Amino acid sequence: MKDFVSIYKKIKMQAPEHHFEFRDPFWVLITTILSQRTKDNVTDASARALYNRYHDAAGLAMAKPEDVKKIIKNVGFSNVKSKRVIDAAKYILKNYNGNVPDTYEELMKIKGVGTKTANIVLTQSFNKPAIPVDTHVHRIVNRIGFVNTRTPEETETELKKIIPLEYQIEFNPVLVEFGKNICKPVSPKCDMCLVRDCCDYYSRKSINNVKANKA
Repeated sequence: MKDFVSIYKKIKMQAPEHHFEFRDPFWVLITTILSQRTKDNVTDASARALYNRYHDAAGLAMAKPEDVKKIIKNVGFSNVKSKRVIDAAKYILKNYNGNVPDTYEELMKIKGVGTKTANIVLTQSFNKPAIPVDTHVHRIVNRIGFVNTRTPEETETELKKIIPLEYQIEFNPVLVEFGKNICKPVSPKCDMCLVRDCCDYYSRKSINNVKANKA
């Protein structure tokens, strides 16, 4: 079994500090809903524009879908997400008096909120241990060989077995930045990577390169 702590510390050394657009639970939730299939800079700009217009759950709950759609027009699936964020705001206003709940079970009751969104709210806003698994996390931990999984849900289940609680809050943003800068989806910078010597992906790639040179 790979030594998670030692490998993670090396990953962290190569991960720039992550920029959090919001820490407020409601806007973290809205931002994460918008983020699906959308680049971070577009997500952050759209969420900030919504915040500047509506300020809180009460304001967004009263918004017209067509107005929200115009504001988030650059976000992927803006037509669907405009209704989704309004519905989330209405539910939070009605059931929690505008205050986002701080438990996984209650967060998952909110329409449009999935496992990743709930876990990001818990870690980013409430400083509670959880493991949000996005495309970066899923890709990197499979490449290194921490897990051998097909879906983010499977990845989260397996990571819970190996990641100590004290590392879970910071784990996602660290891997997101590492994934943007080093372990990229296409053409990862393996030669620069501090964990390549214990990475299954790099080992396989090196073997294939040797075979190709011999052919």
